[in-house]
Amino acid sequence: MIKLNPLLFWDCDYTKIDFEKNYGFVIERVLERGSFDDWFAIKKYYGMDKIKQAVLNARFLNKKVLAFCSVIFDTPQQEFRCYKLQQLNPGLWPL
Repeated sequence: MIKLNPLLFWDCDYTKIDFEKNYGFVIERVLERGSFDDWFAIKKYYGMDKIKQAVLNARFLNKKVLAFCSVIFDTPQQEFRCYKLQQLNPGLWPL
């Protein structure tokens, strides 16, 4: 089992999370709110290929996480699903 900070999952029961089935949710949550220790834990547990797959298909990543993942995976931001969705649904005020 992967050792992550349980406070990352304040809205659900940490002991009942299926880390294999819900890998996308876990990876997104760690990238959005986790520490470097949590990052290294998911990197060791899932591997870079599975993390890349999860972030490329994520519906939302904040701009900092998107930039980080773009650099880490050497992939243009335009290839991320969250980037495409953001372009289709611009907000009222650019941030």
